[in-house]
Amino acid sequence: MHNASMSEKELLTDLLNSEKSLVKDYAGNCTETACPQLRNILMSCMSECAGDQFAVFEQMHTRNMYKTKQAQPQDVQTAKTDMDTLQQQTW
Repeated sequence: MHNASMSEKELLTDLLNSEKSLVKDYAGNCTETACPQLRNILMSCMSECAGDQFAVFEQMHTRNMYKTKQAQPQDVQTAKTDMDTLQQQTW
């Protein structure tokens, strides 16, 4: 019999990817529904999943299983400016 156990990192990575996928699915479905009540339910579920995803990310980051680099102040400002411009273009 083959032992198919996964390491903690593999389990957390799988969970992280699942949560990220669920957030995307909820977001897509939110944009496709015409029913306000269903949209509210989907938005609530999406928000909960996003919170779960962040909690898993934080655990992985704390355990050095998910490495990130510190954003440079100029990169943060550029991203903010780009988002502000995009928002202005959509109004």
